[in-house]
This record gives sequence, C-alpha cells and structure tokens, in this order.
Amino acid sequence: MASISKTVEVRGKPQEERRRLLRAFDPTLDGAGVWLVVPCYKVKAHILDVIAKTPAWVDGIVCVDDACPEHSGDFIEANNKDKRVVVVRLAQNQGVGGATMAGYREAIARGGQVLVKVDGDDQMDLGYIAHLVAPILLGEADYAKGNRFTSISHLQTMPTIRVLGNAALSFAAKLSTGYWNIFDPTNGYTAIEGQVARMAIEKRVSRRFFFETDFLYHLGTLRAVVRDVPMPARYGREVSNIRIGAIVGPFALKHMKNFFQRVLGQYFVRDFSAASLELVFGVLFMLFGVVYAVHYMTTPHKTAASAGVVMAAALPVILGAQLLMQALNFDVLNVPSRPIHPYLRTIARMEAEETAK
Repeated sequence: MASISKTVEVRGKPQEERRRLLRAFDPTLDGAGVWLVVPCYKVKAHILDVIAKTPAWVDGIVCVDDACPEHSGDFIEANNKDKRVVVVRLAQNQGVGGATMAGYREAIARGGQVLVKVDGDDQMDLGYIAHLVAPILLGEADYAKGNRFTSISHLQTMPTIRVLGNAALSFAAKLSTGYWNIFDPTNGYTAIEGQVARMAIEKRVSRRFFFETDFLYHLGTLRAVVRDVPMPARYGREVSNIRIGAIVGPFALKHMKNFFQRVLGQYFVRDFSAASLELVFGVLFMLFGVVYAVHYMTTPHKTAASAGVVMAAALPVILGAQLLMQALNFDVLNVPSRPIHPYLRTIARMEAEETAK
C-alpha cells in the first residue's frame, strides 16, 4: 500500500492527476471511496494536525463536532484549507460512539465505501490507514482494528496501568463478543466496510466509552469478519477523558450482559448445535454437584462422608466442567471467517438496478 513519502508527492494535485498517480502506484486505491471519520471533543489543539496528516488518496474527511465546548466545528471551518473536509455538528453531546456513527452516516451518504475512524487528539499514526483499509479492499475482512499488543516494543510508550487494564478488558471482550481471534478491543483506530457499517449503526450500540467493544458485539451478531492490524501505541501530552475507576464497574456489567445475550442468541435462538447441548448439560451437572455437596455439608451427619457421597458430588462437577470446556472450545473455533460485505454489496447493487428500471 502507499507509504507516507508517496502520499506526500500527490497531495494538493488536481483530482484527476491525483487519481492517475494513485493508479500508477496502487490500482486498489483508485476510487476506493475511503473516508476518514474524526469525532471531535476537546481536541482543538490537535485536529488540524490530524487533517494535515491524512493521506492524499483518502477521498473525504468527516469531522464531527460532538457539541464540543471548544467549538471544534467553527474552528475547523475557519482554519482548515483541505477541501475534502466536511463538518458535522451535533446539537447535544453523544459521546464517542454517537459521534462516530453520525460520521459514518455522513460518509456513507457521500459515497464512502470504506470508513476509517480516528481520534482527533493526534495519538494515532495516520500512516497506518493503508494497513487498516487493505484487508477490506482485498475482501479478507469487514472490519479492521488496531492492536498494540502484537509486540513488546509497541507497548513501550503505553502506561503500565493501561497495559494491565487493556489486557483484562481484552479477555472480557473475547467472552462477550465471541471474537477470540482479536485483542486490544478498546483500540479506536478502525476501518469498516460501508455496507456493514450501514447495518451496524442501526443497532443499539453504546454511545459512550464502551462503544468500541459494544460495536464488536453487534458486528458478531452480523457474523462480520474482524481483523487485527499490528501497530505501536502513541502517547504524548494529550489528556484522556477516560477515568479508569469510573468505568470498571459499568464495563463489567455490560460485558456480562453482552455475554449472556450472545450465548442465548447464537446457540439457542439463531442456531442449535452440539455446543448448545454441552452448555445446557454442563450447567446442569455443575449445579447438581454443587447443590448436592452444599446440602450434604449443611446437614448433620454422625459419620464422615462415604466414597459414594463424595463421587456423587464430585463427578457431576467434573463432567460439567468438561462439557463447558468443550462448549468454550466450540465457541473459539466458531469465530466468523467469511466476510459478509461482498454479499451485502451484491444485494445493494441488485436493488439499485431494480430501482433504476
């Protein structure tokens, strides 16, 4: 894909000339319909740098003023010189999720086919946009996201508390979303295919800081393919709006809710498989063994428990644990592997042709 040095060479040239250069460099970038979506909230000091670093082959940039107290929208329109920029203003603050989905809608309405979301605080290296877009253009994924945990060297600038917190959240996200093949779920540097985004934004996705993980959960209900893209962490003097202590409890509850909803929907509503039976009997055996053991221990007895009593309590627990592990193994192997966006694009094209008749 295009490197930073190459993209600088075509920046500022007329549209047709830019297209010609892009075709010569990489045909997949020509007419790809790549749009950047940038939620803006208290990022006035950095947003112009983000716009300036956007590769020339990106077709458009949607900056979403999320009722920003710094009036980011007005600031961008007054100081920005890039004609690709479109400013969207939200009357009320909707959080990073609400702002991102508003940006998705605007980009889709303007012809965006691949939508890249970056934060406006200049913590994300825009040189990796091509790395995120490539799996989608090649038809290998519906959604690509950054992963800062693929190398120890990538974590050198990340605070230790964030490393530990992200590791814990990543495991919780695997359970609640079903995407066992990904890590770093709170990474907000993402790219999504337009037709998939059109379907996902109609779902009840969390609007605040749980947005990235909740979005993954809803992508799982669509059976969309998600791909991790290795990239280093970048931290400067920017101040995060997230307070770790305030989100631990709510995040845990949301993960539990999504986990139970996912298991119910995936294994008992939309499908019924061997894992469904393993889950049912695994839970029943575990409960029977635990209840029997508790009942026996809370009832007075003159003699020690016999081998039969011990086995009556232990064996169901052992069998139940084995069945649940088998169900977990099935779930790990059941990660979506076939992208859905070619199917969605075909449907959209056929519907457009039918409407045009």
